[in-house]
Amino acid sequence: MSESKPLTYRDAGVDISAQDEALGRAKDAIRSTFTPGVLGDVGSFGGLFDLSRAGASGEILVASADGVGTKLDVAKMAGVYDTVGRDLVQHCINDILVQGARPLFFMDYVGTGKLDPKVVAALIEGCANACRDFNLALLGGETAEMPGLYAEGDFDLVGFLVGSVKPEHLLDGGKVRAGQVLLALGSAGLHTNGYSLARKIFFERLELGANDRPASLGGPSVAEALLAPHRCYLEQLWPFIETQRVSALGHITGGGLVDNLPRVLGGFDAVIDRSSWETPPLFKALCEGGNVADEEAYQAFNMGIGIVLAVEPEDADSVTSELSAQGEQVYRIGEVQAASGEKGQVHWA
Repeated sequence: MSESKPLTYRDAGVDISAQDEALGRAKDAIRSTFTPGVLGDVGSFGGLFDLSRAGASGEILVASADGVGTKLDVAKMAGVYDTVGRDLVQHCINDILVQGARPLFFMDYVGTGKLDPKVVAALIEGCANACRDFNLALLGGETAEMPGLYAEGDFDLVGFLVGSVKPEHLLDGGKVRAGQVLLALGSAGLHTNGYSLARKIFFERLELGANDRPASLGGPSVAEALLAPHRCYLEQLWPFIETQRVSALGHITGGGLVDNLPRVLGGFDAVIDRSSWETPPLFKALCEGGNVADEEAYQAFNMGIGIVLAVEPEDADSVTSELSAQGEQVYRIGEVQAASGEKGQVHWA
């Protein structure tokens, strides 16, 4: 029997030193997010968080997990990696915000075929930047190099967020009633949903490149339009949660207005006037370029609406005024109506 060469983990495609380098690059960014509730330091097996030190004693915990989807493919094409980390955190914040909760801490997961320390560090730093901006801790995470499962150059990014809500602030559909007004704030592009269809339209059907600037987009390149960060609405909407002037919030993600509003309206219907806001150029370009029917478009894309508020009619003007004072364009898009079927639905006015 011939002598065999000793094998190492690196021979199998896993470079532990690259993982250490990536974490080393991101450590300062991670530590910069630590809030009073954090116990311990980077590198522990589990993150420790003291609810009492964070001012959340007696509150209900709310958790959310999500990914960035195929927006990652656009990031790879453009060589821009920090913005998708921000997207992930801000998406997850919105997902618990609509239940009346504020974020406490976030954890990330990066899976890759061959670990590039610069790319992984940029992904984590993007998460850290958003965490720091919105006062939540990046409490821990995992970076996994898995050759054979992911192709070289491939990676995935997912996250897990925990927040808390005071029982009296919980938004669970129980405060919704017929006659309430539906207000909306705009999105900043696709956010993190609809990218499989958008990529097919731009890169396959229209044969555009990431750096092309079609006139239909009104200025930005395809990559710039598609990588616009997912907006976070925490700062704008938190005052209305605290003063209990909002009955429901709907984060318009995958499934669009059609699927997301029924999730939060407690069985009531929503009647939406699609002429109440101007469809942004990106969505017009996608719908025209892909010959996408309205029914499909309003379920695949957010069509320019990032979040919807249900408020009492007597509060609609004051809420609009206060949001406008923050520089927000507020759209009065419809109202809540009694259910016409077994479960809540969206109807077009």
